[in-house]
Amino acid sequence: MNAAQSSPVQSIQRRVLVWAMGALVVGASLLVGGSYLLLAHEMGEVFEDNLKQVALAVANHHGTYGMARTPRIAEQLPRVYEEYGKFEFVTAAWTRNGALLHMSDPTAALPFLSRSGLSTVSIGRERWHLYTIVLEDGIVQAAQRDSERQALARETGSKLILPTLLMLALLAGLLTLALRRGLSPLSLAAGDVTARSVEALHPIALSAHPPELHLLIGAINDLMARLGGALALQRHFLADAAHELRTPITALRLQLQLLERAGDGAQREVALSQLRAGIDRAQHLIEQLLQLSRLAPETPALRREPVDLAGLVRATVSRFSARADDRQVDLGAVAEGAPTVHADPQQRAILLNNLVDNALRHTPAGGRVDVGASVEDGWPCLTVTDSGPGIAASERQRVFDRFYRGNNSHNGNADSAPHGSGLGLAIVQAVAERHGADIRLDDAPGVSGLRVSVRLPPD
Repeated sequence: MNAAQSSPVQSIQRRVLVWAMGALVVGASLLVGGSYLLLAHEMGEVFEDNLKQVALAVANHHGTYGMARTPRIAEQLPRVYEEYGKFEFVTAAWTRNGALLHMSDPTAALPFLSRSGLSTVSIGRERWHLYTIVLEDGIVQAAQRDSERQALARETGSKLILPTLLMLALLAGLLTLALRRGLSPLSLAAGDVTARSVEALHPIALSAHPPELHLLIGAINDLMARLGGALALQRHFLADAAHELRTPITALRLQLQLLERAGDGAQREVALSQLRAGIDRAQHLIEQLLQLSRLAPETPALRREPVDLAGLVRATVSRFSARADDRQVDLGAVAEGAPTVHADPQQRAILLNNLVDNALRHTPAGGRVDVGASVEDGWPCLTVTDSGPGIAASERQRVFDRFYRGNNSHNGNADSAPHGSGLGLAIVQAVAERHGADIRLDDAPGVSGLRVSVRLPPD
């Protein structure tokens, strides 16, 4: 059992929803992640500008840092820390020689730098962003922890998660509703298909459905048309088969009654001969019906093997030689070269058997039937030529119909009852179509007769 058979096929709506929701989740994740990175970058620039402004403010008042911090302010700092938090920015003032004049947070231990501009330094295990301004009489610094920036960026980014989730839920609901409304024409089309039955296979009107479904509905219409044709052909075939079987069965019953009424040995022998011939005809009809059933389009694929056409011709002639002798018909084989094709051996034998059987049935005593294998214009070819009455040009298309018998249905043999069931050439055509072969009916060389040529596609 393959994978397609072992697991149920997922619905189109569910598949589209899964892919759409997956795309939305990926898009939302990229949106939040991108927003976080963008916010971190933008906030970094803002903080760097703030550092510069703080440093400039400290530089503007750097002269006051030569004085010691008043005790009153120092006493108030712990209470201020508790109320407002510790300093987010740390400032420092230095002399040009590196002597520290002031540090807003002595625990920060900012390094002394004599170069103006933005720097990133590590103090202990923390990264700091440091902005330095070099003045004529001193150096001023403003610094901020990198963790403060990251915390603020995370806090801001986390506030985007809830709105994003709400947006995803809203989009999922709208998408589900849109898919249900958008896929409703499929339900309508399915309803139209369900409304069809074996008795009503009329096509579905394309105008009642959107253009996107026209290709699918057209294919369904084509399938229903072919199904209707197959069902009609099957019904006709069954009706014809029943009619054709009724005739030999009726004849067998009459012949059996004649046998029962036979008064002497001679009459009994004649009745037995007629009964035997009737049984043969009924058996032949049943065999041909079985052959046609095996050649239906739904039958298994061909079993192609190399087939020697010359050998096939000789074997067929050998098989029918006794029958030809009984009918006083000269049956011969004509093989030119060694044409070989890849075909189903059994069906190829059925084709040639039916052609030879048909020729023998319509060839009078003293006539001739030639079975040949050759190559014509690069195409392997089987031919059966007889000296019978032939087939009129006006009937050559109809003789391939099932149960059709032409006007030349009698020959000069003693048993001049109608010959054949009308299935021989129909079987030949079915085999030829399955092999992609071409059948041609021509007049036989001579006064009368028919030449049937089956050209097989070259390998």
